[in-house]
Amino acid sequence: MTDTPSQVSSELPSRELSERLEQANRQLLQSEKMAAIGQLAAGVAHEINNPVGYVYSNLQSLGTYLTDLFRLTDAVDTAQSLEDLRQIRKSIDYDFLRGDLEDLLAESREGIERVKTIIAAMKDFSHTEEEEFRMADLHRGIETTLNVVNNELKYKAEVVKDFGNVPEIECIISQLNQVIMNLLVNAAHAIESTGTITIRTRTAEGQVLIEVEDTGKGIEAANLNRIFDPFFTTKPVGKGTGLGLSLSFNIVEKHHGEITATSTPGKGTCFRIRLPVQQPDIGIR
Repeated sequence: MTDTPSQVSSELPSRELSERLEQANRQLLQSEKMAAIGQLAAGVAHEINNPVGYVYSNLQSLGTYLTDLFRLTDAVDTAQSLEDLRQIRKSIDYDFLRGDLEDLLAESREGIERVKTIIAAMKDFSHTEEEEFRMADLHRGIETTLNVVNNELKYKAEVVKDFGNVPEIECIISQLNQVIMNLLVNAAHAIESTGTITIRTRTAEGQVLIEVEDTGKGIEAANLNRIFDPFFTTKPVGKGTGLGLSLSFNIVEKHHGEITATSTPGKGTCFRIRLPVQQPDIGIR
């Protein structure tokens, strides 16, 4: 049975409205993501400046060491005797210099790798191209997110990674990373001095579970049912948009999953996400 022209025309506005809503939702997600990254920018800059600082310092030491080494190698052509070379070798403290050179190079290499990791994590986080569901490694996504928010967490909490044996899942990993980032930042803000943030992953009944639990101040019962409402926030002005948890709820719902929270005031909060391993085949998502 074919659709009549009137049936087709009546469906078009609905389809166009759905596409426009989806486009608006994507723009809102991206805006919230960039706003969150903007709030984290100072911390990310510190994370980059720290290794860059000691790499720069190491390069200055390497320059001094190279001058001493060139002095020794040049003396091979000018020294009157082997004893002259031994004296120069002793004067530049060759044994210390050789050992310290190896340490400086290793430390500098580690610093550059840290910078590369942070930049890669920020690139993964900020791009907009990924809109398709595909199989992805949740643990890798969590590690990427931890690299982005590390400076926000390290002065407030010990992060405990309690990872189970979970399979890859069909998802838009950049969006799930955004959910994890929101939960981690909220957990850090909930901890007034120092505490612990635990990230758990498990499989249960054909689903993957992700938990982000903190030892912060908790959420009052009166607010617990409102935390996923748009624009609801208990943070001071300028500390949050009130959209993080609402958009997180929408992302998890888009993945045909579920996000819930339990909390005990004064003891902490636990957010639990349930996600299917494979997305149901129900046409356009």
